[in-house]
Amino acid sequence: MTKSDLREIERAVSQLSDEDLVKFRTWFAEFDAANWDRQFETDVVAGRLDALADKALNDLRQGRCTDL
Repeated sequence: MTKSDLREIERAVSQLSDEDLVKFRTWFAEFDAANWDRQFETDVVAGRLDALADKALNDLRQGRCTDL
């Protein structure tokens, strides 16, 4: 995507009616969350979060956690 593409998108969004802006905001939140979920799942499968999980489990075993 080029800067001009981004500017065109920004311009289009800024011209949405209030009703369409609400719809766009809802769509984008769902789109963004789905992308985040996919990236998280990819990171889990690739083992990128293993060190964090190991540290958290070790902290739990050592009593360095509190109940919520």
